[in-house]
Amino acid sequence: MIALNKITKKYGSMQAVTNLTLHIPRGEIFGFIGPNGAGKTTTIKMMGGVLMPTSGTIRICGIDMKTDPEAAKKCIGFIPDRPYLYEKLTGLEFLHFIADLYHVDPKRFPEKAYNNLKLFSLADWANELIESYSHGMKQRLIMAAALMHDPEVLIVDEPMVGLDPIGIKLIKDLFKQLAQNGTAIFLSTHTLQVAEDLCHRIGIIAKGKLIATGSPRELKQAFQGVNTDLEEIFLKLTHDE
Repeated sequence: MIALNKITKKYGSMQAVTNLTLHIPRGEIFGFIGPNGAGKTTTIKMMGGVLMPTSGTIRICGIDMKTDPEAAKKCIGFIPDRPYLYEKLTGLEFLHFIADLYHVDPKRFPEKAYNNLKLFSLADWANELIESYSHGMKQRLIMAAALMHDPEVLIVDEPMVGLDPIGIKLIKDLFKQLAQNGTAIFLSTHTLQVAEDLCHRIGIIAKGKLIATGSPRELKQAFQGVNTDLEEIFLKLTHDE
């Protein structure tokens, strides 16, 4: 579903990402962790088609992002760490705007929008202006919007920011269900416990290079022993790098 092949991104003389290769199949939740400035955001922007790599190829659902970016982007639902919204729209109007962008069948829109708003506990706020929403509500609205077109690939940057414990549990359960239904999920996070709880595999990036990949259990066995905390492995690897 997601295939990055030898991706490199340079900004002048600075190399943000170096020779990154990743393959994330249908139904996998892949965690992407690394310190600030490691290359996570640059990688996400390239996967979403916002930035083009200096070299290498990106394929989403088998579609080359460079040669057919519009078709590739139609497969993606994107959830940023900070919601950027048109705050003079209501929540329902914003979902309508997103649905139009992705050519969601107008006959399906009312039911789809209601179900998504209900799922994220926003149904009672559907006709309120977004400017009146709390940060957590805005984050949940972005998630509702990202799922309007039933994407095959979900790219998520720090999904739990601003959410209360109930919201965090909701999102964890939702991601697990989406993966069971075949969605490939790329999850960038600083919260190691979230990565350990949710992800089938984890990739650790430092200074633009992928320095380790594997399931949480595999990483523990490979680097320190099965009882070692993922945080200790992360700190050791990124410090050594």
